[in-house]
Amino acid sequence: MVRILFVSLGCDKNLVDSEVMLGILQQKGYSITNEEENADVVVVNTCCFIHDAKEESIETIIEMGKLKETGNTKALIVTGCLAQRYQEEILKELPEVDAVIGTTSIESIVTAVETVLQGEGYTCFKDVNYLPKSFPTRVITSGTHMGYLKIADGCNKHCTYCIIPKVRGNFRSVPLEDLLEQARFLVANGIKELCLVAQETTLYGLDLYGEKSLPRLLRELSKIDELEWIRLLYCYPEEITDELIVEIRDNKKVCHYLDMPLQHCEDNILKKMGRKTTKEEIKNRILKIREMVPDIAIRTSLITGFPGETQKDHDALLAFVDEMEFNRLGVFTYSPEENTPAASFEEQHSEETKQQWKDEIMELQQEVSYDLNAQTVGKTMRVIVDGYMYKEQMYMCRSYMDSPDIDGCVFVASDEELLSGDFIDVRIIDYNEYDLIGEIV
Repeated sequence: MVRILFVSLGCDKNLVDSEVMLGILQQKGYSITNEEENADVVVVNTCCFIHDAKEESIETIIEMGKLKETGNTKALIVTGCLAQRYQEEILKELPEVDAVIGTTSIESIVTAVETVLQGEGYTCFKDVNYLPKSFPTRVITSGTHMGYLKIADGCNKHCTYCIIPKVRGNFRSVPLEDLLEQARFLVANGIKELCLVAQETTLYGLDLYGEKSLPRLLRELSKIDELEWIRLLYCYPEEITDELIVEIRDNKKVCHYLDMPLQHCEDNILKKMGRKTTKEEIKNRILKIREMVPDIAIRTSLITGFPGETQKDHDALLAFVDEMEFNRLGVFTYSPEENTPAASFEEQHSEETKQQWKDEIMELQQEVSYDLNAQTVGKTMRVIVDGYMYKEQMYMCRSYMDSPDIDGCVFVASDEELLSGDFIDVRIIDYNEYDLIGEIV
């Protein structure tokens, strides 16, 4: 039996594509392995969002290519965003690669494997605006109880720093019926928490149904009996409607959690970034959300060192972070991506300046997070068990405020054995900058 090793890099959207390809291969009788030395074929699903992601993808391809000399590996296939963006360069500069597949060609993974095993090269690149057909079955790699549901692909925003529209195409929603079929499959296979992802989730359905349909999707998903939590990621502030806020507030299965990437707060920087909102609109939207959903946990991401950003702009961003008191916050240093408008902007910053500004924001956010976590002491929270740390003899859990892999944890000791995916009520008894410690109620 032919054994396939998958290496999935980059974002959770990419992970969904990997799981779909794994499912297609498994249905065709291929065996999936995690052992490099036993793999007959290696597939690297790549990312190219920023410079570091490109470097990681290239280094992984080279590393996996060595298995053709040291292991049983007969062929190496490269898929994903780097493949879409640099197909010619990969074929020219990386001779160890036998096949290259674009972002919209994941359906061709079986053909790719069959072809390379015959000793032939293979490439497949469909229109970047093509939406692959929906596959209800997947190989779940995110864990036994949490999974991602990719509700759309591509983006129409065309922010000046971002390459995504070129490698992922225009915004295309997955039909609601297909999403419900996928969700039912995931829940039937043990998934209790669904994280909804896309380049932008808030525009879901606009292209298919003529109106933003995320609230409708949330209502339909919540009818799946064994599904406990639905979490929203990648919600652009200018697209968050009152209807969506009400659905978050009133739907008992939707976590009071909102991932809202802002990138900056100053109008001149937002305009140069190509963002479609202003500082005043952002603040008003956040205040409205918190007024309607008082216990909402808001996560955001920011970019430091954008071309033309001044010390004054940076100081204003620090003041904004201090004032808004985001529950969760991440920072990227600006990465000039070729073929994006911002890469040619004047007043590019040094890596040292970008990193210094990032560090200053994260130091401030640590203080904000520490103070917010202090306010949870004594409160009772429902948490989901993610796993057990044998050395610390503590269970690693998450509250509704914590997205998997990117946010903090709630650590809990228990004499009774708990299983991943269990929900328990805990009282918060201690905290640090990012994590909480609870005891079972």
